[in-house]
Amino acid sequence: MEQLTVLHSPTLESVLMVEKTIEKYSQECGRYQLWKKLPRKMMYQTFQVILDYLEQSGKILIDKEGCIMWVFNPQRIKRLIKEDLVIR
Repeated sequence: MEQLTVLHSPTLESVLMVEKTIEKYSQECGRYQLWKKLPRKMMYQTFQVILDYLEQSGKILIDKEGCIMWVFNPQRIKRLIKEDLVIR
């Protein structure tokens, strides 16, 4: 795994702000356009760290055109767990 040097770690508040913005504009824009739509300013490098985290954690997908999609669905996951389905 490649070691990444992060100069500034994002706060939980920043991660939540990016998540909400992605949910609102899912499938409408790419990285830069989404960054411009954030309600508060943030360093672009910090924004990219958050996107990398959200992609690795399975909350977002970025298609080959760069469009960002919100895919995390906690209600569906709870329903699957309640139905004793195993997610692998």
